[in-house]
Amino acid sequence: MKNLLSVLPLLVLVIGVHLLTSATDTMYYLTQMTMSAYYSLLIIGLCVLMGYAGQISLGHAGFFAIGGYLSAALTTHSLLAFKDTALVRLLDSAGMLMSGQDLYGEALLVVTPWAACAVAVSTAAVIAVFIGIPVLKLKGHYLAMATLGFGIIIYRVALALEYFGEADGISEVPAFVLLPGLVVSGDFSDRVVNYYIAWGLLLIGMVLLLNLIDSRVGRALRGIHGSDEAADAMGVNTSRFKLQTFVLSAVFAAIAGVFLTHYNGGIGPSEAGVMKSVRYVAIVAVGGMAHLWGTLLMGIILNFLSLRGVFGSYDDAVFGLILIVIMLFAPNGILSLNIRHRIKQFIKRDKQNSEREEK
Repeated sequence: MKNLLSVLPLLVLVIGVHLLTSATDTMYYLTQMTMSAYYSLLIIGLCVLMGYAGQISLGHAGFFAIGGYLSAALTTHSLLAFKDTALVRLLDSAGMLMSGQDLYGEALLVVTPWAACAVAVSTAAVIAVFIGIPVLKLKGHYLAMATLGFGIIIYRVALALEYFGEADGISEVPAFVLLPGLVVSGDFSDRVVNYYIAWGLLLIGMVLLLNLIDSRVGRALRGIHGSDEAADAMGVNTSRFKLQTFVLSAVFAAIAGVFLTHYNGGIGPSEAGVMKSVRYVAIVAVGGMAHLWGTLLMGIILNFLSLRGVFGSYDDAVFGLILIVIMLFAPNGILSLNIRHRIKQFIKRDKQNSEREEK
């Protein structure tokens, strides 16, 4: 109940932003705010993995792409050619298929968005388990390199397979009807509805993670972050908690990928790119690896500015620079930043190093 009440100010702010954009005739900002909310869903999941379980991941863009690409492929590739097979008949009888037409008027038989979402998220979770079991035995930069390798594999698969559209990606992804009147799509008429769907999903994610952090599991994760050996000595099953947190963060990423893909009506290989993963890690670092609210705030602000094109063609360079500055002056996140103190500390340390070299 406490954590549910803690997100109420954010809900009020979300409603206030809608009313403000409506009053100032700037409703087009809601598009970027909606997309920022979906990206932030991935980022808060990554925050728990990095800031509480102490496991860095440079492959979460891969899980985002798994969710988006699988949902897009299943809802756009027709199964009419296989309609007489036992599997397709079974899916149809279970209500997991729907009929439609493409842009040229040809009949389609595709998986429903709900079924595609379930398959995509489940696949991401299973892959996270198989990747996590061996990879999470690593630490530090070895873990980062291993997850980076996974992200590169997903990127190359998306880029190489015709089923996933190769370099063009997948377009014409249908709308995701959650409930009557609640449709995830990029249609102008659904802009406000989609804004509240995205932020509602993000608020639910925040409540779940806040409850997790305040629970016995959260305390165990803090212990693992502090010291694996000490947590083991206290009877904490560190391997199991690390794996569960890794899978949870992968599920958050996959759900974000599914919803954003249906909102945009398509997905391209850039969503699985290495720089996307680096960007997510940078945002978590800026917000504070153990500060869920700070990470959420920075995720919304930085993604919104990026989507508005504020950084122009220097987008990736700006995120790289931000990461360097934060690591130098605010390693605990921007909310803990004391600029004057950090600069003095940095200069003092630099002078001490120079004096040692002279001696």
